[in-house]
Amino acid sequence: MEILAPAGDGEALRAAVFSGAHAVYLGLKQFSARRTAGNFTPEELAGATAFCHARNVKVYVAVNTTLWPGELAAAADCVRAAAEAGADALIVQDLAAAALARRMAPGLLLHGSTQMSVHSPAGVRQLAAMGFSRVVLARELSLAEVRAIAQDSPIELEVFVHGALCMSVSGQCYMSAFLGGRSGNRGGCAGPCRLPFAADGSGAAHLSLKDLCAVASLPQLAGAGVASAKIEGRLRGPEYVAAAVHACGESLAGRPWDEALLRDVFSRSGFTNGYLAGRMDGSMFGVRTPEDTAASRAALPAVRGLYRRERQAVPVHFTAVCEADGVKLTARDEAGNLAIVYGEETPLPAERDQRPAIQKALEKTGGTPFYAAGLQVEG
Repeated sequence: MEILAPAGDGEALRAAVFSGAHAVYLGLKQFSARRTAGNFTPEELAGATAFCHARNVKVYVAVNTTLWPGELAAAADCVRAAAEAGADALIVQDLAAAALARRMAPGLLLHGSTQMSVHSPAGVRQLAAMGFSRVVLARELSLAEVRAIAQDSPIELEVFVHGALCMSVSGQCYMSAFLGGRSGNRGGCAGPCRLPFAADGSGAAHLSLKDLCAVASLPQLAGAGVASAKIEGRLRGPEYVAAAVHACGESLAGRPWDEALLRDVFSRSGFTNGYLAGRMDGSMFGVRTPEDTAASRAALPAVRGLYRRERQAVPVHFTAVCEADGVKLTARDEAGNLAIVYGEETPLPAERDQRPAIQKALEKTGGTPFYAAGLQVEG
């Protein structure tokens, strides 16, 4: 099961990769549903994609806002930038963006955004017929509903497993647009649902949901056939990204993970799993308290160790060939990349087996994404 992490900027991207994400999703400066994140220029996107691909991490580019007719040329530029950077897929909400992608970059996979509100087998089949390879399901589904959709799905399914929840279905909210002229469907949500709104005059934030945390349910989601576990949070820092990715990795591996630490890094009076568990009640609501903020300040330093160092995730197979005029060392990864180095000194007869010493020397790959997966000695 893929762990898909948010990358609001370059630092969050590195945190995602170094903490073990299998894929990242990010946005360009335009047409991103998180336009207030740092986001990426086309040049930065190309560099980020090369960085990720060198570490076997996929890159999905979000062009996932609604489009106006006068913006199609600019949207086409974003599709072109994603294709030229070598991105693995495009996440779209507007069918105009999907049509542009199919016409301009037919080799670029299409993922249907959660803001398409796909919540049924019929919806999944419709996107499959339109050329989508994956759909991000609506966040309001129960595990039983996800399992039913997955049984006959002709395309991959992606499910949100951690991060902020919207009061409106799949984030299709007009509240921010009506109150402040900042449309969430255009990437500018100001989060007014987090403010005090209460019919009884109590001043409580009766529209503010706690953050989702379904990390404990990852094995069940994987068993149901879900291809990707998505973490929300392109507006949050690298510590949040690393903590969530690490927790997901531990859960999928069947190891214990620290829910208290994850909650301290960011929560709104705790977490909820109400939708996925099919238990929708008042316990799903919460706000960000001063105590939550203080817990975050205390927890963040401990989390930084999760992404401080390069993660060695790319296996390399070595072959050393001893010939009369020197030694040839070949390094090959599983993507077919090949490097060959020739020694300049004539080898001398060995008094004992040198393979353990050679293996030990080749295993010194710290500070790189590579590790020695095997050594073959010939001659």
